[in-house]
Amino acid sequence: MAMTPRERWIALLEGRTPDRVPTDYWATPDFHERFRRDLGCDDDEQLWRLLHIDHPKTVAPRWRLEHHPDDPQADMWGVRRRTIPHGTGTYDEVCQGPLANVQCARDVERFRWPDPDDFDYGTVRDTLATDDGERAIRAAVYEPFLIYCAMRGMEQAFEDLLLNPTIAEAILDHLFAFHYEHNRRVFEAGGGKIDLTYVAEDLGGQSGPLFGVELYRRFLLRNQKRMADLARSFRVHVFYHTDGAARDFIPLLVDEVGIEVLNPVQWRCPGMERESLVRDFGGRIAFHGAMDNQQTLPFGTVDDVAREVEENVAIFRDARWICAPCHNIQSVSSTENIRTLYEKIHDLGGGSS
Repeated sequence: MAMTPRERWIALLEGRTPDRVPTDYWATPDFHERFRRDLGCDDDEQLWRLLHIDHPKTVAPRWRLEHHPDDPQADMWGVRRRTIPHGTGTYDEVCQGPLANVQCARDVERFRWPDPDDFDYGTVRDTLATDDGERAIRAAVYEPFLIYCAMRGMEQAFEDLLLNPTIAEAILDHLFAFHYEHNRRVFEAGGGKIDLTYVAEDLGGQSGPLFGVELYRRFLLRNQKRMADLARSFRVHVFYHTDGAARDFIPLLVDEVGIEVLNPVQWRCPGMERESLVRDFGGRIAFHGAMDNQQTLPFGTVDDVAREVEENVAIFRDARWICAPCHNIQSVSSTENIRTLYEKIHDLGGGSS
């Protein structure tokens, strides 16, 4: 009997063999809207079923506010964004961060930080009370330095790690304190039905790490481990995202944070070659992604896409792998290429050990 999408994910996470390679889907809103329309699907569930995609279901509490209390144009972090067109779609880019001009840790304390009491966690409980159990449930996110960069400005954020460590520690402490209590309440409201949580930080760029391992140890590692431990205390599996050439950090992520899934496997980046990742870490973690969305998916032919699916099946044959694009499918990608990706992996069938 065929497994449900959730059964497929759970089998993989628990080290058992699913009935076939699980699949997932990440895309920009611009691409997703066009893709669904091109395939004649009225909603996401229809798309997932058409292409046999095991996409998890995300649940979240409701934020009771509409904007930051001190800025009607800002989100909960006080960050303003504006929509920027890039030719084939748009991105919402940061245009103003509330902590750009802070000079010391005392300035950080004066900011009005989000409060978990501003959320209705009953929406998580109510949603899961009527869930049919078909799909894995994903909830709660912890990616503090990404928010830090938005609040402070990216260039200044990286400078802070070296030049303003007390400011960095103050901001990151606030981000951790909020997320720890917020995520705890989410997991508690989930009542044991949440399967996955998203712990993340972009540690790698296109050609190398974004900062040194020692800076990661000082500013991020301890709290990532604490957040992962919190998830495990609720029997929630830890899914970890880092873009780019992040090989230097993987031993720490596996041995100390205790990640269970590594995403997105940008294998064209130095050190992220699929074969070496399988060799060194395949017995301990699962891999998510590996379908290249910088060259193959946007600019390759349908034959190139099919060939890469076949390569990945062969490379990950003795590992645990979720077939998915390595990060969001961009609007420049063709409908034909992405349909080929999912049809090919389904045709090949098979399972992961």
